[in-house]
Amino acid sequence: MNPPLAEPPATNGGTPRPTDEELARRRTAVGELGHELRALVDAAVRTTAPDATLRHVADHVRRLTAELTGGGQRVRAEIPAVDEFPGGPRMYSPVTGPGSPLAPPVEVVPEAAGLVGRCVLGIAHEGPPGYAHGGMSAMLLDELMGHACAAAGAPAMTISLRLRYHGPVPVGTPLRIAARVARTEGRKLHVDGSIATEATPDTALVTAEAVFVAPDPARLRALFPHLPATP
Repeated sequence: MNPPLAEPPATNGGTPRPTDEELARRRTAVGELGHELRALVDAAVRTTAPDATLRHVADHVRRLTAELTGGGQRVRAEIPAVDEFPGGPRMYSPVTGPGSPLAPPVEVVPEAAGLVGRCVLGIAHEGPPGYAHGGMSAMLLDELMGHACAAAGAPAMTISLRLRYHGPVPVGTPLRIAARVARTEGRKLHVDGSIATEATPDTALVTAEAVFVAPDPARLRALFPHLPATP
């Protein structure tokens, strides 16, 4: 896989690319909707409202869903116009996407040894009461480790991911997710990752080792047929 383009292509998956101003407005609107949807999801999993209230809200949500679907929808594998793939912003990522109702969302920043992501998981991400579902830890680490590959100049895909759970990951608590490329072997990248709380960053609650592979251009095109043509 080639490193991200310095200048975004004129099209993204066949859709004419909006101007910078249009893109900024659209991303802002997507983020605002995502924020409110996350608040709605949190309220829905916390509420003790009576049955009549739940049915009343469900009717409202059905009408809102009809509004969103009435304006057209993208098809499977189509790259949203607000995204830059590979290696750029993913507005609907279930981990980092500000437009996703599922995402925490994780904010990723570079550090000397790799990348660090920060987030707070909510009750919607709960497995055991008060703690995150173990699958959430896997998803957070897989995403951040993939970002580490892209930051190292080789966007890649996971071929193996091994986790060790040292302690439960609490919800409602600031978390620190770390990832770094440990070594490379041709198109393979070996990546290390961990999750800890911000309060005790040196005490890993989950650690991970993964192998990623940067697919060759033909494989990449077969997997993602909506990718813009490269010069």
